[in-house]
Amino acid sequence: RRREAAAEEEEIDETPQEKKLRLAKQYLEELRQYGESRPAPGPFSCPGCRLLVPWRREGVLLGYCHAWGRGGPAHIPLSLQVQPPDPASIRVLRGHQLPVTCLVISPDDRFIFSASKDGTIIKCKWEVESGKRLCVVPGGKKSTEEQNMGHASHILCMAISSDGKYLATGDRNKLIMIWDAATCKRLHIFTGHHDAVSGLSFRKGTHQLYSASHDRSVKVWDVAENAYVETLFGHQDVITGLDSLSRECCVTAGGRDGTVRLWKIPEESQLVFYGHQGSIDCIQLINEEHMVSGADDGSVALWGLTKKKPLALARQAHGMQDSQGLQEPYWISAVAPLRNSDLVATGSHNASVKLWKCSEGFRKLEPLWDIPLVGFVNSLKFSSAGDFLVAGVGQEHRLGRWWRIKKAKNSVCIIPLRQRAAAPSLEAPDGS
Repeated sequence: RRREAAAEEEEIDETPQEKKLRLAKQYLEELRQYGESRPAPGPFSCPGCRLLVPWRREGVLLGYCHAWGRGGPAHIPLSLQVQPPDPASIRVLRGHQLPVTCLVISPDDRFIFSASKDGTIIKCKWEVESGKRLCVVPGGKKSTEEQNMGHASHILCMAISSDGKYLATGDRNKLIMIWDAATCKRLHIFTGHHDAVSGLSFRKGTHQLYSASHDRSVKVWDVAENAYVETLFGHQDVITGLDSLSRECCVTAGGRDGTVRLWKIPEESQLVFYGHQGSIDCIQLINEEHMVSGADDGSVALWGLTKKKPLALARQAHGMQDSQGLQEPYWISAVAPLRNSDLVATGSHNASVKLWKCSEGFRKLEPLWDIPLVGFVNSLKFSSAGDFLVAGVGQEHRLGRWWRIKKAKNSVCIIPLRQRAAAPSLEAPDGS
């Protein structure tokens, strides 16, 4: 017991670098012990990243790829499998009175949570299969959040934990609310930001929550303990988007400061990326090594976390518009990758959602198809299985009222993605 206590104390005192070294040594020792008892299979490379694909034999990890996805290997070229969606098959879920600003899909792909400018949070919890509205939480007047269940101002962002237990929502009134995703019951309110909360993301596999705000800061919270952890600074303008995966880090879009930033939480450091010419309004991680962002200069950028310039940049991705006699690009208002694949979706207000293929080792963006959708596409999310795409649509942009598209319907749209064949199954040489 004394030895165990001493070992625990040493682990508490170690730095992040020492922890990584200790875990690496432990992992190599496990592989060595396994190798003495059984010969390992030959190398097997991932077709997307050309690294080793993970596979297991009798519960022991024998191969590895940095972006191993849920239920299958990383970098599956799903763009080769998906067919152009039939516009007639798109389902429109009505219920929001004002533009939909954000949405998330539950990890099991059964439910959609959406919110809008009307302050009604989870103004709906929708059932994907039937399209039924299961839960509505009404908002209230400003400064009445403690008495009422919902938000009292525009909801700008939301996130759901990877176990589907917690839902987090952020609003213009600087508040973050934590909800029980199953019952839509509010559990806690986090305060601390000094301006609108514009981005939320749970670290995958944990209840650690990252938040971004127009106050230019990123905050870290422990939702299970209802606790504040720390604050990070660096952006020179409002932060407009945030995302994270399994690593203890997150990425943010810095609006008009023209930067994308990778925040390394344990080291309290950041990497700065440059590439867009306008305000960077949205950002999402594709896998642990790549991300995609969109800006109001009409460009979509594909990034590698080891390069400070974009690997690929699609200018005027949604075309040009006539604005008071001037030709301007359509703003990119939403981006969404199908995690650990080569498929990306982007949204604007040019009456379509675009699907893209990340080709040549994530060094090129190739347009695939346009999906007709009238209105501002303020949020996009792929289902975990990749069989449908959900769009949050509104008559206005989620961050302001620069234009209004009267023909648009404030709604949640479910876009089925037909596949030619099942995704390829990659296995170890012995079939394990």
